[in-house]
This record gives sequence, structure tokens and C-alpha cells, in this order.
Amino acid sequence: MKFTLSWLKEHLETSATLAEIEHAMTMAGLEIEGIEDPAADLSAFTVAHVKEAVPHPDADRLRVCTVDTADGEKTIVCGAPNARAGMTAIYAPLGTYIPGADFSLDAKPRKIRGVESHGMLCSSAELGSGEDSDGIIDLQGEWKVGTPAARALGMDDPVIDFEVTPNRPDWLGVDGIARDLAAAGMGHVITKMAKPVDGKFDCPVKIELDWPEACPVFAGRLIRGVKNGPSPAWLQKRLKAIGLRPINALADITNLVSYDRCRPLHVYDAAKLNGAIRARKGQGEADRFEALDGKFYVPTDEMCVIADDANCLGFGGVMGGEESGVSETTTDVFLECAWFDPALTRATGRATGIESDAKHRFERGVDTHSVRPGIEWATRLILDLCGGEPSHVVVSGEEPAPPNAIEFDTRQVKRLTGLDLEVTEIVRILDTLGFTAAGSGHALTVEVPTWRRDCTQPADLVEEIARIHGFDNIVPVSLPRLPGRREPTATVGQNRARFVRRALALRGYREAVTWSFCETKEAAAFGGHGEGLALENPISSELDVMRPSALIHLLKAIQANADKGLEDPRLFEVGPVWLDDTPRGQKTVAAGIRFVEAGRHWTGTREADLFDAKADALAALDAAGAPVDSLQAAPEARSWWHPGRSGVLRLGPKNVLAEFGELHPGMLKALGIDGRVIGFEVVLDAIPQPKKQALKARPPLQRSELMPVRRDFAFLMDDSVAAQDVIRAAKGADKALVTDVQVFDLYRGKGVPEGKVSMAFEVTLQPTDKTLTDKEIEAVAASIVASVEKATGGTLRG
Repeated sequence: MKFTLSWLKEHLETSATLAEIEHAMTMAGLEIEGIEDPAADLSAFTVAHVKEAVPHPDADRLRVCTVDTADGEKTIVCGAPNARAGMTAIYAPLGTYIPGADFSLDAKPRKIRGVESHGMLCSSAELGSGEDSDGIIDLQGEWKVGTPAARALGMDDPVIDFEVTPNRPDWLGVDGIARDLAAAGMGHVITKMAKPVDGKFDCPVKIELDWPEACPVFAGRLIRGVKNGPSPAWLQKRLKAIGLRPINALADITNLVSYDRCRPLHVYDAAKLNGAIRARKGQGEADRFEALDGKFYVPTDEMCVIADDANCLGFGGVMGGEESGVSETTTDVFLECAWFDPALTRATGRATGIESDAKHRFERGVDTHSVRPGIEWATRLILDLCGGEPSHVVVSGEEPAPPNAIEFDTRQVKRLTGLDLEVTEIVRILDTLGFTAAGSGHALTVEVPTWRRDCTQPADLVEEIARIHGFDNIVPVSLPRLPGRREPTATVGQNRARFVRRALALRGYREAVTWSFCETKEAAAFGGHGEGLALENPISSELDVMRPSALIHLLKAIQANADKGLEDPRLFEVGPVWLDDTPRGQKTVAAGIRFVEAGRHWTGTREADLFDAKADALAALDAAGAPVDSLQAAPEARSWWHPGRSGVLRLGPKNVLAEFGELHPGMLKALGIDGRVIGFEVVLDAIPQPKKQALKARPPLQRSELMPVRRDFAFLMDDSVAAQDVIRAAKGADKALVTDVQVFDLYRGKGVPEGKVSMAFEVTLQPTDKTLTDKEIEAVAASIVASVEKATGGTLRG
């Protein structure tokens, strides 16, 4: 929402500066996005008087001007054809930045064909005040030398742009902003009320409401004999300042009222209407029409349209049609002022993709009792600017009932906010905001204004009082310390996520935060069936379903980073995924991806493979507290992983804790990913809950002062035997002494039968109370050999 400072002062009597108004708006919750102050941008430019303009001695198209400026008399070489003695122009001193031309003058005088020029005389295009670039500005009227150019050009009116929250449609009118600023102590509201315009004849256009749920009240009047054309300069200037393009007087008036009073209206060319005007449901192809945006639409029976006996005239509260629109030849107009249901308006805008000022206001909730004042205000403006003769106002339907009154105990203000305010101050704030408070003592009955239907309970009033009084005036007070022992506030899941983030960051990954939504076809590719997970109101067509995997957006993000030149991008994310719409269907996962190709390094290069992905997944699982020593690896990854280059880590036959490996080439191609990618996805919720310990303190550190003993073993076994089975068997031979088993060699080839493999591993024995004797070591070695042979069917190699 944009408005100018002078526009605000038509509704607010104030002596506050722009900075004070900016601060008051921010403190009252009106979040300012930016302030455009042309006067500040043009502060270096001033009014100057051209005393003499003679031809340049060495250039036919140049003139040497003697100019009386704020810096004294200056010689300026000018190429404008209209430069002449006696004119009043705009002067830019040396070193000034010229905004319209995007360059800066030299800080020192510059010779132009042998004549030094000490500044510049500017055109309107060079200052951004117009489009004329052929000649310099020729100011009319008496202007004193040195007057700021912004004042002389009428460009000293700052434009304030702020964000309107969805629950405050009244801020979409300048009068509503003035009301809040007055309550905040910035002045007094002086908004002019709409005075009824006496009708001269009965309105010949009949209004009917066939769908009162969508349009409960509809007012209209005919104005005949209008003269439509360009709107006056003040109106065009006001609309241009807030980014609107002036069209014609009638259209500009409706835009003005929409921004001034948050009251959208529409005008029809009465000569193009056929019979009665009615608000009804759309009728499909029979109602196909061309809207004012030049596009054709087919209204469904879930959309409210305005139609006459012959045609559909437009979407109610969204956009009118081209066929019945006004032009400069229009002489008789029908003025519409109605109220449309916010939910239906929003649904129509969503379905059609139309974004309009009217839709933006109606979907948030226009004042339900602004129909009659709105039509009177617009009528008066039309008569003043376009002339004409108005009919009586005709109204069909009834305005929605006012909001329910709120029973309010003023002591709730202190209880909820800590602000100790007098009842009189509470009543003042409420009254200034448009509420009507009555009662005695602390018990008030507060009537809610029709433009504030978001206020339904006492807490809403407390929020309004605290907002206007100032949240910055609330004194911060620490909460009292609760008696007894305080338990940790972080849950097991939160701690796991934190530990996993640290572990992956230490492995060279960067954390990403991506959308929890994705496109339906992407979800299907990653196993998401979409039933119950499709969004009813998606933020875009490409984010219309909950994601079944965190890998989807990580893959897109890693490609985007690679496209921008980031070498070896590694990304991870800890967040939710959705497998179905049940409570158990939401899981928390930790996923990470990286490209296979390795970057250059002085130690050499090696392509990353599935074992790197497995190591990353194990690091994440270990950090999360999973029993990594008990995990089993199996080649059972799902379809989006590369067959033969991927696997799962599971605890038991069914509990899969992680998938890892290389992504399927077909999947990468479908997502537009260049190159090979490895990754992993760990389901943190699948990790068993830690056992509750009797003591909160950590157990004592178990260390041995004795040297470990290491022995190597090599077995000949079937090629199908998994290394983890061998490791598990070796560790199980003596759980007290065997502390580690590491495979260090796999051999296939000469001397090894086909279908067999030679696997060598190192076993670490760690004594704790005494040094092991040779006999004890041999006994443990025999147990290891027996255990491995029994578990794998292999034989010890000599």
C-alpha cells in the first residue's frame, strides 16, 4: 500500500515530521517497506535564472549561458534548443548525480569546444519529473533563485510504502492509516464524511440479487450527461505517485476512492447495458467474457458474476468486463457499489489468476457498511470532475449485521501485557480507533466498528491497546525461577537434530533450508502417492503437495550452486517429510548430497562413491545416538537410487534407518541435474529411543593402561558373503576382549577359485586387568576362527 504525505494530511491534521510519522507507523505495527522522498534525491538541484544565452563560437548547436545560480553567477554550455535569456531553469552544480541520465557531473569545470562549463541546466527527463529530453525545464511563474527544485517542480511529496497484514483491510485506505496514527498521538482525524447527493430522477436500472450469500448488498445509481476525458492534473499526479496509470476521469475516480477510503467501485457505460443488473452464479461458457485485462474468462458456478439480461459483465469484486467499460465517448454511467464475500472473492481470484486492487481489498474484507457512503462519495467526485445529473440511489439486499459487542474487563490489559493504564486512556485509544466503549469501572461493553471484524474477543482489544500505547513501552521482566529441579527443555528429537547438524557440518556439508512442498510429479518419482497430501491452497502450482523426501529440493539446490561456480557443493538438510496424511506419516530426516566428481587437490583426486555416502550416513546416525555397531547394510534401496551402487542401513530385518548411495541417472535427468550425485537420507524417528539411565551423570571413563594386541586373519569364502557378517562373527567370539574388527583386504584372482574371495581383517584385543599370555591369545584366536567359519562357511587361509 502506497500513499503520499500530502494525501495523508487530507485525513490527518498533524505537525509531525516524516521521520516521526515513520516511527509512529512502525511502532503501531504498520511495517514500512520503503519511503521515496524525491526532495532528498533532488536536494542538490535548485532554481536558476538565465541572464544571457549566446551562440557558442565553435558549435552551431550549443549556447553559452550566463546563469544566476545559488552558487553565484556561472557560465554553462547548454545544447538545449529552448535555452534563452530570461528563462527560469533548474541548475545542477559540479559533481551532482543526474538520476534520469544515470551519470555524475565532473567535480571540476569541463571545457566544451574551448569554453569552460560550470554545471548543467537540466531537462525534465534528466530529473525524472517527465519524459521531455529535448529541452531544458522552463519554469513558469516567479521563482526565487536557489529555491529547491523539488518544490518548484512539485516533487517534494514523499511516498510511503508499507506492508498490509491480511487482518487489516482498513489499512488499504488512507483514512484508515490516519485513524491509527491519530490514536498513536500523531494528530487528529479530519476525514471528510460523504454527504448524500440528492437524486434528480428515479434510477431506470433495476438491481437483483440471485446469490445473496456472495453479494448480500448492492447499491447503484445512474448519472447521465457526464463528460469523460483526462482527469485533472492533481488526480493524475496523485495516482502516478503511488504507481497507478491514469486512464480517464471516471476510472481514475474509482481508483482514488479505492485507495482513499478502501471502497472499491465500478462504473459501467449505461448505453451498453441490457435490462436489469444482477449478482448471480457463473454459468460456464454461456458467461464467457473479455475482462478489462484483455483476457477471456469462463465463470463457473462457484464464482460470483455481475450480469445483465444479455451478457456477463464481469466478476463481482474482482474485475469488470471490457464490453461494458467506459470510454471518452461515454455520456451516461451506472455506478456500482456492492459488498462481496471475502472467501468467494479469494477463490475466484485464485482460480482465474486475476490480481486487481478490488480483489485485493474484497478478499481481506471491505467495511460492510461502506456501500452507501462509498456511492455518495464517488457520485460527488463524478459530478465535480465530469458533471452530469444523478438519479436516486437504488439498493438491493441488506448490509451484513455489525460485529458482536465485546464484554471487556480493562484489568485484562495489565494481566496480559503488564501495562498499567488508566481506564480513561484505554477508552481514549479504543474510541480513537473507532470502537465505542461504554460502562463503569473496569467493566466495559465495546462496540466493534464494521471495518474491524477481526476483533472478536477481549484479547483482541488488549492487543490494540498495547499496539497503540507502544510495545516498546512494555517493561521487560524476567520470569520468576520455578522451584525445584529444572528438566532439560529440548526433546530427544531436537537434540538428535542438533547433534546431526554439527556432525554433517564437520564433514564439509553446508546446511540448507528448503520447501516442505514439492510438485506432484516430483513427489511421485520419490515414492509419494499424494493421497491426502495435496495442498488445498498451494502457494504455487509447483509446490502443490507435501514432499516425501528431502532429497528433491536438495538436488535442485546443489545444481543451482554448481551453476553459479561453487566447486564441490555439499548440502544437507534436517527437516520433515510426509509419507501419508496420518500422524505417523510425518518423519524427521537428515539428508545430504554431493557430486561424485572430486575437485582438484595437491594430494590427488578420487571420485566419491557409495562408501563415502555410507560413511556420511553412519556419521549422522552415530551423532544421533543410533547403535551403529549393530546396523546391517543391504542392497535394498528404493527405485530412485542407482541399482548396485546403493544400499540401506537397517536395525533388524524391517527397521530401515537410512538409505545411501548414488542417485539413479534417470531421476537426475528428470530433475535437470548434470553429472553423478551421491547422497543419503537418514530417518531420525526410526532410531530407537535411548534407555533411561538411573543416574543423570555420565558413566566413568573406562580406560586400560595395557597395550592392545592386534592379530590378522584371512579367510577364503563365497563371494556372496557380506563383510558385516564376518565382522559381527569375529566380534562375537569374545565380547570382552575383542574391541575392534577392520577389513583391510579383499582379493579375487590367481590362486582364488572362481566365485570365492579372500577376505583379510585385523582384530584388536584390549586387555583390561592383566597382560595376555600367548596361550590366552591363541585361545581367543581359535574362538574367532571357529565363529567366522560357522557364520560364513569360510575357511582360514594358511
